[in-house]
Amino acid sequence: MPETSPAVAAAIEGELRLLDPVVRASAELLASLLHPEFREIGTSGRLWTREAIIASLTADDAASPGPLTASRMRGAQLADDLVHLTFDTESRGVHSHRSSLWRLTPEGWRLYFHQGTPFDDDAFGDPFAGPLAEA
Repeated sequence: MPETSPAVAAAIEGELRLLDPVVRASAELLASLLHPEFREIGTSGRLWTREAIIASLTADDAASPGPLTASRMRGAQLADDLVHLTFDTESRGVHSHRSSLWRLTPEGWRLYFHQGTPFDDDAFGDPFAGPLAEA
């Protein structure tokens, strides 16, 4: 197994922190991990800004998605200051494929873009393993 670069390791650490319920409930902690120009295309298809996602996650009446479990996390350093992560999440039986771009800033690695796509059945195996072989 190839060794993970420090940049990829930092992005993975940040991504896992963002799955932590304590971090998700704190505007200060979220702001420290999200790039000022952060955008997300959520599993619903909604476009989120940094301000909107922080407000939504930290609202007094924010719905708890339950524990989020990440699997099949992979990373690639695309440039000195850019890392791409792909992974899956599961919460209460809802599965999503995830893709994140992390950018290095003077303050450290920050999540710049994230997209989640729900899926019901992963009949094709690992979607991040490469092209499917034709039968």
